Amino acid sequence: MSRGKTVFFCTQCGYESPKWLGKCPGCGEWNQMAEELRSQAKGSTRKGTQAKAQSLSSVSDMAESARISTGSIELDRVLGGGMVPGSLVLIGGDPGIGKSTLVLQAARGLGAAGKKVLYVAGEESPAQLQMRARRLGVTNDILILAETDMTAIEEQVLAIRPDVVIVDSIQTVYRPELTSAAGSVSQLKEATATWMRLAKNENIAVMIIGHVTKEGQIAGPRLLEHMVDCVLYFEGDRQHLYRILRAVKNRFGSTHEIGLFTMETSGLKEVANPSEWLLSQRPANAPGSVVTASMEGTRPLLVEIQALVTPSRYGGNSRRMATGVDLNRVSLILAVLERHIGLQILDYDVFVNAAGGVRLLEPAVDLAVAASLLSSFRDRPVAADTLFVGEVGLAGEVRGVPHLEQRLHEGARLGFKRAVVPKYNVSGLRDGAGMELVSVSTLDQACSAV
Repeated sequence: MSRGKTVFFCTQCGYESPKWLGKCPGCGEWNQMAEELRSQAKGSTRKGTQAKAQSLSSVSDMAESARISTGSIELDRVLGGGMVPGSLVLIGGDPGIGKSTLVLQAARGLGAAGKKVLYVAGEESPAQLQMRARRLGVTNDILILAETDMTAIEEQVLAIRPDVVIVDSIQTVYRPELTSAAGSVSQLKEATATWMRLAKNENIAVMIIGHVTKEGQIAGPRLLEHMVDCVLYFEGDRQHLYRILRAVKNRFGSTHEIGLFTMETSGLKEVANPSEWLLSQRPANAPGSVVTASMEGTRPLLVEIQALVTPSRYGGNSRRMATGVDLNRVSLILAVLERHIGLQILDYDVFVNAAGGVRLLEPAVDLAVAASLLSSFRDRPVAADTLFVGEVGLAGEVRGVPHLEQRLHEGARLGFKRAVVPKYNVSGLRDGAGMELVSVSTLDQACSAV
């Protein structure tokens, strides 16, 4: 029997080489080439339909009503309003974070809406899946296929013609034409390509689960994320109740939306009021605690920024740590505070945290970070009913931010009476939500307001 062809794949970008290379020519990463044994036959032998060129105006418009609701408001929000027929969605996350629970509850909602759902279980037997479904309260009928052979799965999909297919997980399915093991680079590429062809040709919405590496990225080449239409990451700590669903790629919606869930014994529960939930454990009159309003897609979120500034024990070797906010941005704000406010913070350790496990990426939280650092350094608490919104520039100026009205309305809804905002935004502000607005144009003015 022929041994087949030995090739090397880059586990980051999928670059293929006949020999091992220390540095991948495709992505420039070191020591990422993995050896695989591949037969000459590759891919599916099934012929696709012959495509014909057509004008863009002749293509029928896909109305928003064509989206398929999963029954979960938070999941639908992250997807952009629901699943699009013919789309391929990839969900990644740490082991035990709740990926299978999320898709099984989505299958419950889809089935309740009259959609035919096929659940391809590559890691569980039908009896095990039924036990989990009973615990989660899934009472409607869902078609279950415990199979890992992509050829057999493809035949079943074409025979059943479901509206939605859920694959748990992509690392367990394989094509028998390839000699490499399931979960290898070549198998992942071919299996994903098969699901993409099935989704597009048969107009089936496909949701696949992908395992992640220790670095937190979906296992397999990054090419996997380029092939699919939507990439979602399920984040959170297994020791805590909260879970955050975040879109990092979405061809049919925004990548700035997040969904918040809590993990309970009966499954995932949606957080109806995330701002109130994120601030529920805020300490009273604590120095370094400041609240900001961050926009996550179309939804404003009130998040507590915590800072701790303490003298360093290592003399000139002070530490800088940040959780939930960009560390480089924190270093920038520290430099601005030292240069324009005169804050002598060189010999102090600085720790900044966005409470609740939320990641804040927009620069509109800069002013809150600066206020929390100043509050902790001077050991003086900030008024609990004050909101801080604004971007800080290198010249010490406070720059304007978008969607200020929405942020203020969310703050007023939760009882905030005062807001420190950029002066640039106040002139064109139509509705201040009844809050006392302190307009500032420099960081010095903001610190005086604090």
